[in-house]
Amino acid sequence: MDRFRAMNVFVAVAEAGSLSAAARQLGEPLTNVSRILSQLETHVACTLIDRTTRRMMLTDAGREYLKTCRQVLEELERAESRIAGQAADLSGEIAITAPVSFGRLHVLPVIAEFLGGYPRINTRLLLMDRIVDLMEEEIDVAIRIGELPDSGLMAMRVGTLRLVVCASPDYLTRCGLPTSIMEIAERDCVTFDEMPGGSRWIFKSKCFGRKAVKVRSRLSVNSAEAAVEAAVAGVGITRVLSYQARSALDAGLLKRILERFEDTAIPVHLVYRPTRSDSPRVREFVQFAAERLRAPNALR
Repeated sequence: MDRFRAMNVFVAVAEAGSLSAAARQLGEPLTNVSRILSQLETHVACTLIDRTTRRMMLTDAGREYLKTCRQVLEELERAESRIAGQAADLSGEIAITAPVSFGRLHVLPVIAEFLGGYPRINTRLLLMDRIVDLMEEEIDVAIRIGELPDSGLMAMRVGTLRLVVCASPDYLTRCGLPTSIMEIAERDCVTFDEMPGGSRWIFKSKCFGRKAVKVRSRLSVNSAEAAVEAAVAGVGITRVLSYQARSALDAGLLKRILERFEDTAIPVHLVYRPTRSDSPRVREFVQFAAERLRAPNALR
């Protein structure tokens, strides 16, 4: 149930004096108005409006709730007006950097939504898998995956990712399903140069602790997309971040293996220079992006 919509319907019915009048005022079908009001009463666990064939009357609880609904809706309207005014006032450029595929999948949609609400702000997005010096590259905000080293940067944690080991169903049928970490050492692997450790894979789990294995790199690539595509083609086992293999995993083109040996979360942060925290447009973007990236299932 959309509570704000339900509150709007309740206020409209209370002020109009009938369901049909409220439906006309809201431009909603009468059945919708009746259903939403009933859902709201179920949610608050009491009758708000006594309804008979001849008349409608607010209950004592309804009169009290009506006051609260009006206050909430009026405050919301004032807040939206303030934000709209801020959006019109904010201007200038924000420079943002992110890892290539993460930026394309997760950051670019956030930027597009942000620009829609702030017509006088422009952004410059730099997608690359190396760590960018924010001052040297004149970057305002960076999205960083992994533990942060000590630095003078400000950071806001927005979520976590996981490393996944995966292979194509065809490869696993041909070569068998590994059941231990050490078995990987004898298998063909596709390694991703940008992944920490390269061909030395370190696994961390609560049950099994920290274990490392030197894998046999049948193919070494310099992008996660290439590693995933090679694994889908049956070249071997690969290890990438969860979001990098998500579409192939969801489509059944890859299958996760050895999950119990890899359950350590990898943090994702928004980082920015302290000197940029005074910029209203940077502060606004950081808060906006953090809310979107922290949403359930936003990072997969």
